[in-house]
Amino acid sequence: MTYRFDDRVAVITGAGRGLGRDYALLLASLGAKVVVNDPGAAISGENIDAGPAHEVVQEIRVAGGEAVACVESVATAEGGRKIIQAALDNYGRIDILIHNAGNNRYASLSEMSYDDFDAVLDVHLRGAFHVVRPAFPLMCEAEYGRIVLTSSIGGIYGNANVANYAASKAGMIGLSNVAAIEGADHGVRSNVIIPAALTRLAEGLDTSAYPPMGPELTAPLVGWLAHESCSATGEMYAGIAGRMAKVFIAETPGVYRPSWSIDDVAENIDAIRDTSDPWILPAVSGHVDHITKSFAIAMEGSTHVG
Repeated sequence: MTYRFDDRVAVITGAGRGLGRDYALLLASLGAKVVVNDPGAAISGENIDAGPAHEVVQEIRVAGGEAVACVESVATAEGGRKIIQAALDNYGRIDILIHNAGNNRYASLSEMSYDDFDAVLDVHLRGAFHVVRPAFPLMCEAEYGRIVLTSSIGGIYGNANVANYAASKAGMIGLSNVAAIEGADHGVRSNVIIPAALTRLAEGLDTSAYPPMGPELTAPLVGWLAHESCSATGEMYAGIAGRMAKVFIAETPGVYRPSWSIDDVAENIDAIRDTSDPWILPAVSGHVDHITKSFAIAMEGSTHVG
């Protein structure tokens, strides 16, 4: 089966280079009309250059596809609205939103400035909201939409010298889950991609011992998440060096007591931390499932105590 995107309109942020470029080329080659968004900024978010977005558009058109460039920045609400408006002005609709735009400013937690913290949140996390906010109601009204937001292993597991980046990428998970919950009754699905590829953001790292990690190894996973046949919502998927995997958050069953002291916690900590029989709660129902299961355990425990 060939998964095509005929008559679908995709907005892809950060599509002038790296991962976003590969996403744009792939979807366009399969029939999507693509808004290639990229202000062409440096890794720090400075020095605007419209060239990369227009070059990708030209590449798509030469190959027989349809695309337009948008060089607005996701870092502001106005920029986000203009990016989505570019899809409406050129193609009359939006079906797919892939937020891939990113920047980075490295510093230790002890030394990171507020400016550097905000500059990264503005592009990654606030940038996601700036494009999701205008696109989401349009998708709900159309009863169809696919949203793919970009997290990172840094957002899941953390890393040194990237508190701004890690906080942004962790926040992306919550935003996607809310879009999945609120979009569930409207044909809108939202998921998170956790990619690892050798792009500009890897500059300065010693990658000599790395296996092949080109963006083309991750693009098909994003393509599936963006496709109408995608069966997932409120989920996270990793793509690194040819390996694709589902990433999920789990809880231990834990320990119930009708009352606790610090001594009680210390005595039960091994059981509290026991991951041998985890709860894996899907995002779309996890909020309710967490409360329902926890309350059931408490009610059962209080009955036994009585």
